[in-house]
Amino acid sequence: MSTQADHGHELIPRPEQTPDALRTALAVVDPGRLDEMQTTKDDAFAKAVEWQSLSPVRSWVLTWARDIEIARRPALSSRFAQAQSRLEHENSAIAGEALRELSAVLDEAMKAVRG
Repeated sequence: MSTQADHGHELIPRPEQTPDALRTALAVVDPGRLDEMQTTKDDAFAKAVEWQSLSPVRSWVLTWARDIEIARRPALSSRFAQAQSRLEHENSAIAGEALRELSAVLDEAMKAVRG
């Protein structure tokens, strides 16, 4: 599998890293995850209050920005899905390669959203 950056087709432009912009983007690229997004947002904000820190909110924003980055780029999304589908392969070499590819996709997406 290729680990080269995907600078081709994008379903939508990269959203700003705000809760509203991320929610709007997710509604387009993966609307089935909107409830999950809201639940994790509620958890992050509750932890932020409990911990008196914005760290949980920052982590929430980065996690969803990364996931949306993958979903908005079909080639990257395809690599992610293929790797996930082979993670529990009976052949450990194939499962290991899938884990490396999954890690590469997540790293590429995170680098993209961090600029």
